[in-house]
Amino acid sequence: MVTGVQTCALPIFRAEYGPQEVLKGAKISGSLHMTIQTGVLIETLQALGAEVRWASCNIFSTQDHAAAAIVKAQTANVFAWKGETLEEYWDCTNRMLTWPDNDGPDILVDDGGDATLLIHEGVKAERHFAKTGEFPDPDSTSNAEFKQVLRIIRDGLKAGLTDKWTKMSEKLIGVSEETTTGVARLNQMAAKGELLLRAINVNDSVTKQKFDNVYGCKHSLPDGLMRATDVMIAGKEVVIAGFGDVGKGCAQAMKACGARVVVTEIDPICALQAAMEGYMVKKLDSVVSTADIFITATGNKGIIMKHHMAQMKNNAIVANIGHFDNEIDMEGLESYPGIKKVEIKPQVHRFEFPDGHGIIILAEGRLMNLGCATGHPSFVMSCSFANQVLAQIDLWENKETQKYEKGKVYKLPKILDEKVARLHLPALAAELDELSKDQSDYI
Repeated sequence: MVTGVQTCALPIFRAEYGPQEVLKGAKISGSLHMTIQTGVLIETLQALGAEVRWASCNIFSTQDHAAAAIVKAQTANVFAWKGETLEEYWDCTNRMLTWPDNDGPDILVDDGGDATLLIHEGVKAERHFAKTGEFPDPDSTSNAEFKQVLRIIRDGLKAGLTDKWTKMSEKLIGVSEETTTGVARLNQMAAKGELLLRAINVNDSVTKQKFDNVYGCKHSLPDGLMRATDVMIAGKEVVIAGFGDVGKGCAQAMKACGARVVVTEIDPICALQAAMEGYMVKKLDSVVSTADIFITATGNKGIIMKHHMAQMKNNAIVANIGHFDNEIDMEGLESYPGIKKVEIKPQVHRFEFPDGHGIIILAEGRLMNLGCATGHPSFVMSCSFANQVLAQIDLWENKETQKYEKGKVYKLPKILDEKVARLHLPALAAELDELSKDQSDYI
């Protein structure tokens, strides 16, 4: 058992749902950071009767001791370790999805949508192969991640697995998605009529979005910065790119540390919020040469480009707490003429430009709070993972009903959100008042 983790809801769920084994018979595949907190989630899913296979959703986010504990206890099959190559990462994702005899999962837990993406691209390629006999070409794209996706699918087709992904998609009940970026992918596919499964948007549950994204990042951003660099944050000029929920938590953390915080935004409402919280709101170009620390938190791509980094002051720190590695133009930076990359320590690199000045990149542009630290604290993740468990139960129990339709994205009901919140209040010595019947009728 994974120990030393402060969770509130998950042990209660085991007591409430475990005796009935509400997930008995379910095969669950998960693509989510393999941390000690995730270990408790996996233990909970198994305690409710599920068989589980797991991979991390980030090459740097696995805590090897957590993965080892889960495997040693025979709680789940885990395909993850810290410091995977991209090829290894996608091989692990494939193995996590591929059950014995090339069977697939009944339900997915996804973080960022990589597992969902692989299945959908696999189906697309199999349909094309059936019509043309053509294999996908990994060299047809310059995207390093997508090259690996196409390689996995091509190799499967060449091995005679011509309907593996199609059968998997037909069997799959649905997915519960953890992140903003993953939900955006699902909504895009649903809008185009391309989504092949049912989806529950866990990210937008209030007890996930406002807690994990705000309070989790508020804790783990300074933790990652200080573990990686031991930088004195007070007095520094810190740029937070994006003032969504993640950006809000990051800005609060940096302000609390004594930094002069600058926010960059494209959304006028978020920009107004930032300004009214007392932050400077500027274009990136106007602060790129003066700031000491840059944190991307947009969930988009191409935020800090190589020409921005070339203008930064010597030893400026650049890091990402959004998703993936493309908020920072790592490809452009690494191919910059005459650039020198020096490893200071694992997941901390100095890139020296031809003129002699350099910048510090954390976690190679990937999630710095997981690559350089231990991610969000357990209490916050207890909220998030409680929502995941409820979503998995709801998908499994309604597999033969019409509650969820294939091709659509749903949110968990508000009453479940409130249940998660109620379960965490006692740990904070919080009490709730109750409405009288007269008050209840009034509103």
